Amino acid sequence: MYTCASCQIHACVSGDKEKMPKNCPMHNEELMERAKAEYAKPEYRDFYKNSCLVESEGYCQWPRVKEIAEFCKKNGFTKIGVAFCTGLRQEGKVACEIFRNHGLEVVSVMCKTGAMPKETVGVTEEEKVRPGTFEVMCNPVAQAMLLNEQKTQFNVVIGLCVGHDSMFYKYSEAMCTTLVTKDRVLAHNPAGALYCAGSYFKTRV
Repeated sequence: MYTCASCQIHACVSGDKEKMPKNCPMHNEELMERAKAEYAKPEYRDFYKNSCLVESEGYCQWPRVKEIAEFCKKNGFTKIGVAFCTGLRQEGKVACEIFRNHGLEVVSVMCKTGAMPKETVGVTEEEKVRPGTFEVMCNPVAQAMLLNEQKTQFNVVIGLCVGHDSMFYKYSEAMCTTLVTKDRVLAHNPAGALYCAGSYFKTRV
């Protein structure tokens, strides 16, 4: 079992393989070689290299929204998709404007597209956020399919729910990245719970 999160040696960072723990993933040399070969494939080689270039050029200078725009330009992407949550529609609007200001054509689809009631997937009245009301289910599969139909070259996720984002990634034909991860309690900063796990959130997470 690999337990990198508990490692205090980090031989992978130092390059000192003599200090690798017994359960270090790097002992699996055959797998590492297979992974290395994937980066050499024509469809991934430049894509991955450009992500490294964006990292170095904008390191601690560019916010993520600019990193995404610059990454798209480096890869020659001209048409991108934005899949956003209705609860972050203002953020979605601003992000799309920023991407357009960078010369990108932007196709955007909101999560409630289709207007299908939650009963469609078996959610009962008692299981709704607001029982007794009409609630529309999120539709990440349709979001992905609509962007596929529009032949977007790269897709950006803004605030899709846990699990809904997973479905979107699965059905998207284009590579994806996440601009905003939803956390309704922490102003969409889920890392906040980790930073406070030893104090305020100790008994809450």
